[in-house]
Amino acid sequence: MSTTRIDQLRQFLDGSPSDPFLNHALALEFIKEGDDQTAEKHFRANLDKSPEYVATYYHLGKLLERDSRSEDAMAMYERGMVVAKAAGDGHTYNELQGAYEELAY
Repeated sequence: MSTTRIDQLRQFLDGSPSDPFLNHALALEFIKEGDDQTAEKHFRANLDKSPEYVATYYHLGKLLERDSRSEDAMAMYERGMVVAKAAGDGHTYNELQGAYEELAY
């Protein structure tokens, strides 16, 4: 069950509270559990602490889409594209752009 993974990730985060990968992984586990509200809190905390962690923009955008918040999702994708471009991460930029265009058109 995912609860064990959630507990493990929380323990790891206790030792490394600023690790963006661990916080992102925890958010993804909450999505698997169907708890989008808690997942969103963790994604947003990740953006506050580590705005350069580009994967968060895509997954938070998808969560917002599922919650029928298309405008918020598009804004998240746009923010992520700016960060991905600045980081020279063309792969993530293209994923974010594709998600954005899917909503926009």
